[in-house]
This record gives sequence, structure tokens and C-alpha cells, in this order.
Amino acid sequence: MAKKTNPWDNGDDDGIWTAEGDVLKRSKIIDFAKISKLQSPKDNWNGYIKYGLLLILALWLTSGFYQVQPSEQGVVLRFGKYLQTTDAGLHYHLPAPIEEVIKVNVTQERSINLGTMDNRYRNARNTAFTESHMLTGDENIVDINLTVVWKIKDAKNYLFSMRSPDETVSVAAQSVLREIVGQSEMQPIITGDRGKVEDDTKEELQRVLDEFDAGVQIVRVKLQKADPPREVVDAFNEVQRAKADMERFKNEAEAYRNEVIPNAKGKAAQISQAAEAYRSATVNKAEGEAKRFASVYEAYKNGKSVTVRKMYLDAMEEVLQKSHKVIIDPSQKGNMLPVLPLGNNK
Repeated sequence: MAKKTNPWDNGDDDGIWTAEGDVLKRSKIIDFAKISKLQSPKDNWNGYIKYGLLLILALWLTSGFYQVQPSEQGVVLRFGKYLQTTDAGLHYHLPAPIEEVIKVNVTQERSINLGTMDNRYRNARNTAFTESHMLTGDENIVDINLTVVWKIKDAKNYLFSMRSPDETVSVAAQSVLREIVGQSEMQPIITGDRGKVEDDTKEELQRVLDEFDAGVQIVRVKLQKADPPREVVDAFNEVQRAKADMERFKNEAEAYRNEVIPNAKGKAAQISQAAEAYRSATVNKAEGEAKRFASVYEAYKNGKSVTVRKMYLDAMEEVLQKSHKVIIDPSQKGNMLPVLPLGNNK
């Protein structure tokens, strides 16, 4: 192989150029250039960016972990559409903006008040008057304040079945209460039959909300006030006082009746028993006299003289029983004084 002077000769090969040596040196020069290129400041920044992106990706993926408390339910949405409901515990979802989680407290008790000026869902001044005054079944107006206590039982239905669940509960409660009051009379509502109104309202309101799939559970319903309207309260009180007097007079008359009638019945029973006793005694005495007369008659038939003398002595004993005389039989002799006591001698 011919030798030529190597233009890249650095004196190590004694100035002899060969093709093999030229290829080898070129490869060394290229490798060195690649190494120099990797170690340039621009490539170092590219590496930092790559590692930074990996770190951001890792943080983004780990942001999908979420914790649901025992008092909560987690509603998972994928691109805004309902996906699932999760209970208490640690869960994972695809990070935002793919999926998101809405946590809803299902044990907290919420309340609304109907018929009060501070109702948070009513702003007009006369709204409280409008919603608190209701027409009863006997065509009277009653002023009612009602408190409804409720909580969430299904987070999905609570969030997506109604646009404004709190407003829906308020309107449904007012509608149901008007229906219940419209089927009742005013007097029982005001004077003490509130428990029935509360129970009926709770049951009917729960049924209505279940039909709406509201995801709401009614805990209790309480009537805070049930009075006649302020404009007619004086007249109503007069009517109530008149009714109270009527009840009082009625009770007094009933008490007198309960006292007189038993006494009269007792006296009537006493007289009836006395008459019955007298009748029995008279009948028995008459029967005894008849039997005695019959026995005397039988004795008279068997021994007339003895019977006549016996009857004579009995008659004389009965006649002289009240006499104060002492009769001495002269035929009696001896030391003993013969006396026949025929009466009570004093």
C-alpha cells in the first residue's frame, strides 16, 4: 500500500498515511465530537426538563388518591358525568381534568324554617305572611311556623336529581303542610293535636321527595307555632273563652247529674228493697198464720175441750199481760205465797 503524507498526522505514526489509519482516526474524532456534544450546556438543560416533566407526571398521577371520611360519600365524575359513588376509605381516581370527586356529608342534619321572616330561601317582606297563613278544613286561617330537619341519604341523587335540593325541600314541605292543614280542623291544630299534623307531614313529605329521587331523608318535623292570625286573635280568644265557659258549665252540669242520678237510683233501690222485704215478711207472716190456724183447727177437731181451754188461756194471757193486778189462788196452802204474775208490777 502506498504511503502518503497524512494531513491529520500529529507525528505519532512517523508521517506515514494509510487508509486504515485514516478511518480509525476519523472514528476517534467523531466519537469525541459526540461526547463533547452530550456534555454541552444545551443538552444538560434538556435533561433537566425531561426529569422535571417526569416528576410533574408522577405528582399528577399521585394526585388521584383521595380520602372519604366515615360521615361522607364520594361522588366520582368523569368529564363531568357521574361515574360512581364511593364510601369511607382511601380511593383512587384519574387525576383532573379527567375525573374529579365531590365529597358530600351524609350525616349532617340540615333544617329549614317555614313561616318565619328569617327564612333563608325567602326574601320578600310579605312572604312569611303568605307561607305561614294556611286555610284549614273548617275554613279558618291558622298561622303556622314549621321546622323541617333532614339529611342526605344518597349523594348521587342529591347532587344530580334536582337543581336546588334545599329549595325543593322547602317548597315540598310547604305544599305538603298546606295539604295536611287543609284536611284538618283549626281547633285540634291549635289546642294540642300537633303530633298528628307533624307525623302526617313527615310521612307525606318523605313520600314526595322519594318520588323526586331527591336523595333526602326527613329526620323530624316540628310545629313551632300554631295560632290564629294576629288580626283576629282577640276575637278568636273571645270565642275560645266562650267555648271554655261552655265546657266548664257542661262539666259542672255533668258532675251534678252524676251526683244526683246515683243518689236517686240508690234511694229507689233502697225503697224497692224495703218494699220487697215488707212483701216477703207480710206474705210469710200470712202463710204462718194460715198454717197455725190450720194446725189449731186440726187440734180442735181432735180434742175440742182441750183446744178451747188452751185458746181461752192464751187469750186471757194476752189480755191480762198488760194488767198490774196480782191474783192469789186461795186454794193454795203452805208457807209459799202463791202468786201468778200477770203483768209487770211496779
